[in-house]
Order: sequence, then C-alpha cells, then structure tokens
Amino acid sequence: MNVSKLKTLGQLVKSGYTSRSIKDELRENLIGKIMSKETVFKGVHGYENTVIPELERAILSKHNINLLGLRGQAKTRLARLMVNLLDEYIPVVEGSEINDDPLHPISRFAIETIKEKGDDTPIFWMHRDERFAEKLATPDVTVADIIGDVDPIKAANLKLSYADDRVIHYGMIPRANRCIFVINELPDLQARIQVALFNILQEGDIQIRGFKMRLNLDMQFIFTANPEDYTNRGSIVTPLKDRIGSQILTHYPEDIKTAKTITQQETNKASAQKEFIDVPELSRDLLEQIVFEARDSEYIDAKSGVSARLSISAFENLLSTAERRALVSGDEKTMIRLSDFDGIIPAITGKVELVYEGEQEGAHVVADGLIKKAVTTLFPIYFPEIKKLEKQGEETPYDGIISWFFNTEEDFELLDDHTEEQYKAELDKVKPLDQFIKEQQPNMNEADTYFMKEFILWALVEYKKLSKYRFAEGTQFKDPYSSFMSGL
Repeated sequence: MNVSKLKTLGQLVKSGYTSRSIKDELRENLIGKIMSKETVFKGVHGYENTVIPELERAILSKHNINLLGLRGQAKTRLARLMVNLLDEYIPVVEGSEINDDPLHPISRFAIETIKEKGDDTPIFWMHRDERFAEKLATPDVTVADIIGDVDPIKAANLKLSYADDRVIHYGMIPRANRCIFVINELPDLQARIQVALFNILQEGDIQIRGFKMRLNLDMQFIFTANPEDYTNRGSIVTPLKDRIGSQILTHYPEDIKTAKTITQQETNKASAQKEFIDVPELSRDLLEQIVFEARDSEYIDAKSGVSARLSISAFENLLSTAERRALVSGDEKTMIRLSDFDGIIPAITGKVELVYEGEQEGAHVVADGLIKKAVTTLFPIYFPEIKKLEKQGEETPYDGIISWFFNTEEDFELLDDHTEEQYKAELDKVKPLDQFIKEQQPNMNEADTYFMKEFILWALVEYKKLSKYRFAEGTQFKDPYSSFMSGL
C-alpha cells in the first residue's frame, strides 16, 4: 500500500488500515525480525548473549526499560536503534501538536477537527526516524519542560481564559506521543520531576497547573542511568523504579577482539582519511589492553568507569601522532610505532577519574604506567616468559639481544622525527632481534616486524633487562648496568 496517496481520514478508513500501540509495533516487528533471523541491533558488539536478549525480552513484554550501566556502554545507542523496530510510517492528524492517531484521537484539537471535517480531516504520514525524542536529565529541568504549562501569550492571542485547556503549551513528553522517549541520566532528574512521571507511566494522565487531563499517551519510555552508588547528584525514586518494567545492566567489552571491533567501527572515518598509515595488529591489541588495564587500575575510580570512548579517542590520537611525524619528516607513507603511544596520553588523562592515590601519582604518570602495564601483559602471549628470578648462568632466548646492548659502544636512540628509513635502519642495527623474531614468530607479517622489534625492547625494559631513557627528541635504550660500568 502506497501510504503517501492517503491524504484524508476517509481514505484511511476505506483502505482498511488498523492502528496499533507503539509497544505492539515494537513487539510484533521484533517477532518478525527474530523469525527471519535478522540482526536487530546492528553495530552493537559484545552484547549478543547478555544485554540484547534481555532487551528483546523486555520489548516482547511491552515494558518501559531502564538501561543501567557506566559511561560509554552504548546505552543511548541501543535506545536509538529501537527506532528500526517501528513501522516505517504512521498516520497523524494534520496540525496536531501531540501526533494524534486519526483513528483514536486524544487531544481536544484532533477530536474537534474530526468532528467538524469528518472524512475530509487531513492527515500526514510520520516516518519512524521522526519518532524518537531524547532529553538529558539535568538539575534545571522543570515540569513545564517535560510535561507542559499554561502559555499566557497563547491565552492573550486566542482571547481565552486561563480556565480553558486550550491555553496549555505541551512539554516534551506529550509532544512525543506515539514515539520512543529517552531520558538520559535519570538519577540527575530532581525527585519532584521524577514524581511527575508516575501517572504518565502508570495511569496515562497528566496534570498541568490544575488541569487534570486524561490523555492516554502512547509511548515507549527508555531511561538510562549510571549505578546509583556512583552518581552523587541523586537516585531513582523508588515508586518510579517500581513503574519501570525491566532494568537491564550493560557492561564493557569482555575481550580485546570485541573491543577492537567497536573501536574500528567508530574510527573507520579517521582511518580512511589516513590511509597512508599502516596500523600493525599488535598496536590495536595494545591500545585495547591499555583500556582494560585502566579498568583494573588501583589509581582509577572503578565506579566512574572507563568509557569505550577512551579507546576511540586514543586510536584517533595514535593515527594523528603518526600523521604529524610523517608531515614533519616528509614521508609519504608511515606506520604506527610504539613510541607513538606517548601521543595517546592526553586522550587517557582526559577520560579517566583518578582516586586520591592516582591524584598523588599524577595523571601523566598513571597514563604512562598503563601503557607499560599493557606491554607486559601482552608480551607473554607472543614470546617466552621472562622470569623475575633466574639461576646464575641459565641461558634465556633474550641473551643475544641483551648482550648486543651490553657490548655496543654507540648510543641506540629512536628519535621522534626519524624518517621511516632512519627508524628501520636504527632497529636493523640490533641483529639479534631479527633472529629472535624468526625463531619465536616465524609467521610474523613482515610489515609488522618493526613494531614488534620496538615492542620487544619496551618489554625488556619493563622486565629490567634493559633501561630506557625518554628525552625531548626521542627514546634511548641501553644496558641497565652500562652507567655503573662506565663509572668504574
């Protein structure tokens, strides 16, 4: 049926169209997608066996929903994707402020228009993309904002008494009739405003300045909130919580593979703009591991959470660090270096909440520590474990690399402005690295070899086998005992 041809109520009735509530729309369209094996929430990863089944059960139950979780857990994205479960178009009485259904009008305007014009009542078709309304809860939100108030200008223009309900200016919720309405950060909404939602959720009526109006609003409410023990600005009042059908807990990605998929999806545009930068797979793993380390760090407030936006911002910074270096050195093509990870520190410090001990350490020190910890966590996945205590004279796979640094007389430095050619030439000086990688990672992608070489050097520093000194122009690696030997 081509709905665009139906312009009046009479044509709508003659077509046999039947309207249904928004919760029925969501439920029945979800059933259809599940039966046809369609992916309902595209672009959301890591929730396939946890959050999404719970969300689908809530929709099938026709519940209002509260998504509870820390920041950066795709709560609002899930709510926005629910729009795809709505009918593509629905009919609305033309001129209605609250999207009246022509077959079931609820506002005085729509009822009187239909009474006056009958089958000639004009209608228009609202697309599902227009059926989403969102409000960020802040302490300054008023009842007038979300429900409505008396409009003295309208009363004056229409020459109406304040006792006439036509002087009412509807707020966001009535105007979102037949829509998905999202209130983000619900605990931040003042308790008295939360109380104003009771009747809307349960009985379907609204009260504005003494007007008790029975408006059977047809809405799907989605609330999002951080855990109550974190937000110190307020909490969800108990009677409101009682009226929300399902509370669903969200979470961060549980493994690096999922986290990488999310980051890659969100940074595709940035990656496309910088196609001349090669990104080794290990560098992607390392970046995600840094975020995992942040979530476990004793210096970072776990209740605040570490958003998935951290890895997105950090990856963008990583690309930009390599891009800037290529512009300065004149390289047409470059690759991510481990030293480029110093460039993501501003992304880390701007995204984490430190506890008291973290503040004492300093944000920059904490961020630098996360990078080092990520290196040591990933290193044993690729190479033999470096034992903290070794028997005297015991041979290890790393002896050749360590001996090279012990015996070399020249300084080994990786400068930030090294061209690609200079960078590779400097790493190629450490001949034992080539043999070591050939033995331990024979299938290593040649393009990633140089990142891996630098990765090995950083790991040996963290295991106290080498020392690393960061100076303004770059990084110097050397034998940890060379300074003592030279002083003899």
